Amino acid sequence: MHKLIIHGDPGIRKGAVISHDGEELVCFGINRQGDWHGPDRPQLWCTVGTSDERETYERREYVPMHLDVETADAEEVEVIQARA
Repeated sequence: MHKLIIHGDPGIRKGAVISHDGEELVCFGINRQGDWHGPDRPQLWCTVGTSDERETYERREYVPMHLDVETADAEEVEVIQARA
């Protein structure tokens, strides 16, 4: 499980399935940043992981500030399923 900051909006919502760097990931939670004051494009701060990590996310058995962080442009993310 890790954080993925997406620059731009690829049209995904909570529960979406995406592919990034050849890995299929589920978006457990999404926070939208930069709509009012911020960068020229919104940013989606997503908590992502594999489907077998869903229970770990739901039970909060992780430390959010210790997750690895990756960034990507919206064009680099392939949307497999836009929402749950």
